[in-house]
Amino acid sequence: MIHHRHIDLAEPAHQGTQQETDQLPTQGRVTYQEAGEGPAVVFLHGIGAGASTFALQLEAFAAAGYRAIAWDMPGYGGSSPLPLVTIDALVATLGAFLRQFERPVLVGHSMGGMLILRLLALAPHAARAVVLSQTSAAFGAKDPAWATQFVQSRLAPLDAGHSMADLAGNMVNGMVGDDPDPAGTALAWAGIAATPNATFRDTVLALPGFDQRDTLATIVVPTLVLAGSRDTNAPAPGMERMAARIPGARYVCIEGAGHLVHLEQPGAFNSAVMEFLA
Repeated sequence: MIHHRHIDLAEPAHQGTQQETDQLPTQGRVTYQEAGEGPAVVFLHGIGAGASTFALQLEAFAAAGYRAIAWDMPGYGGSSPLPLVTIDALVATLGAFLRQFERPVLVGHSMGGMLILRLLALAPHAARAVVLSQTSAAFGAKDPAWATQFVQSRLAPLDAGHSMADLAGNMVNGMVGDDPDPAGTALAWAGIAATPNATFRDTVLALPGFDQRDTLATIVVPTLVLAGSRDTNAPAPGMERMAARIPGARYVCIEGAGHLVHLEQPGAFNSAVMEFLA
């Protein structure tokens, strides 16, 4: 059974300059979903949707003897939005949230994987092991024009007056690969539709400038890098190159999957992660 929970984080002194994100407040509520008992495995979602999109993982990992947790990033689900959304502000909130667990395994999809990379750069032993699923160590680093185009393309429909609910169907169709699981596709659609427009906008705008390529070689915890062969957002060749720069990392590519492996092929995703943890 999946339980819906929350934690209220303490608030340090407030200030809001972009240059001092380490001092940004981690106040407010973080909501999360949880199932099972055992070693903690925390799932971190991407930009499109919140904790609800890991329902198929929470059930499977709970049945396998894990305490499976999926958080709602600030502004998603019932989690309080941040006054200024930056990668470091999100990581500060994540760090505060993780204090309730004993060195959990972290599984990050897309932007969730970016948060893991930044967290490990600041606190190398914050996790017992990590799974980097369909993510990137840098955002548009080779081609700044690409980053600008990406942001503009993601925000243009909102600028035109559409809502995330209006966009959910096309967004899911544009991310999935071959023959995606219907239940997972429905979770993706519902999760995107429930995301507030302002949350999606602010989180997309936090991406430019992210670059942790130079810290990949310093990762000291066991790492699984997981790709989808049909993923155009985090292409498999780039994921494989990232794995090669992380000491001892294991690389797995799920054939036929697009950008939502955990939803498109939940059985293959869960098996790959569980085999790694074993």
